[in-house]
Parts: sequence; C-alpha cells; structure tokens
Amino acid sequence: MNLTLKVWRQKGPQDKGRMVTYRVEDVSPDMSFLEMLDVLNERLILEGDDPIAFDHDCREGICGMCGMVINGVAHGEQVATTTCQLHMRHFEDDAVITIEPWRAAPFPVVKDLVVDRSAFDRIIQAGGFISVPAGSAPDAHSVPVKKVDADAAFDAATCIGCGACVAACPNGSASLFTAAKITHLSLLPQGQPERDSRARAMVEQMDAEGFGGCTNTGECTAVCPKGIPLDTIAQMNRDYLRASK
Repeated sequence: MNLTLKVWRQKGPQDKGRMVTYRVEDVSPDMSFLEMLDVLNERLILEGDDPIAFDHDCREGICGMCGMVINGVAHGEQVATTTCQLHMRHFEDDAVITIEPWRAAPFPVVKDLVVDRSAFDRIIQAGGFISVPAGSAPDAHSVPVKKVDADAAFDAATCIGCGACVAACPNGSASLFTAAKITHLSLLPQGQPERDSRARAMVEQMDAEGFGGCTNTGECTAVCPKGIPLDTIAQMNRDYLRASK
C-alpha cells in the first residue's frame, strides 16, 4: 500500500504546531497503525529528520497509551478498537490519512501526537481507591456480590483511561472516564465505605481540571475502545447527587 499522511507536528507545548505531509510506500496491509508509523520514523531518522513522537506501550489494546485522532475520529473509524490494534487493511490504497493528537485544554500537547494526560491521574488520586483492612487475602466468595452488579462493575472496570472520550466530546468532557471509575467501585461491597466521598471528590476534581460538562451527545461511547455504556454517567450523577445531599 502507498499512503499520504498528514501528521500534526509540534516541537513543544509552546510551539504553534502545524500539519506536515509525508508519503509512505510499500506498507503491508497486515501492519498495525503504529507499525506503519514506526516504518515512517525509521525513514525519518535515516534522513536526519526528527521522528514523530507518539505514545505507545503494550500494543495489545490494554494500556490506553496509543491515543491519536485518525481522520477526525479518536482511535480511527473501527468500532471498539485502539490505535495499536487498528490495521492498515482497513484503509484504501493511496489513501490520505490525517493524524492529530487529542484536542482538549486539560490534555496539553507535549510533542507531536503526545499529550499530557496526568489530569486523569489526579482524578483517580482524588477518590479512585478503597480502604481495606491489612492482613492476608480474604477467602474466595467471602463477600457475596450479585451477578448483575458484578457484571456491571466489570463493564465499567474495562475502562483503560485512554482519553478518547475527552477527544471526541464537543465539550471536552471526562464524564465517561470519571463515571467508569466511580461506578466500578460503587457497585461492589468493597467500595461502599467511600462511596459518597469518592463520587464527590472525583467529580469536583474533574471540574477543577477544566474538563467540560456532559450534555449526553454520546460521542464518548461511540469512540470508546472498551464500549463503556452511556448510562454509566447517569450512575455517576446519581451517586454525586446522593453524596451532595
């Protein structure tokens, strides 16, 4: 495959940034999107140019590092797929592909396609934990959990914190991410002691970081690689309202 890439290049947070066009040839359809960028970077290095900076780690769709906007869609147009699991066979030969970083004020660009997502870390630090007695691990099934609650908690827990929900939201809201972390713990017995304080602290930290409010457009769930449902946000709002009272 032969491709034309229009990539956002930005030397640092204070740099204005610009789109730069590259031609990439002989791309295997079996390559992942990141492998295709690796090939381009190898060529840029050999030519003495600065390689394109982008986040990556596990390349297995687990860690949530590989965030980028591809042709205007967070993680690309394949449903429930992270960028590292997006393969070039989903693109046409001689296609023109635009690649940009997450666009949100709380996610400042560090370099090129890399953004600072430490705002998510601070939301987790505000309340995304449980208190447990020290000692040995409890016996299996010692704390019964209803299957419907366990399934819903597991669905919320699959959030990998990639930030696609923020990048896709027209308001730059982190409600889906925050709701997933709150709901995961609020549905389990182990999360009950801090349930109210957790909801209050994490929502207030989300607002303090500068993320926008949720208006239920649903763009967040459409691009979420783990398919976190929109009603998770409703659960967060219920928890926050209860905690406020």
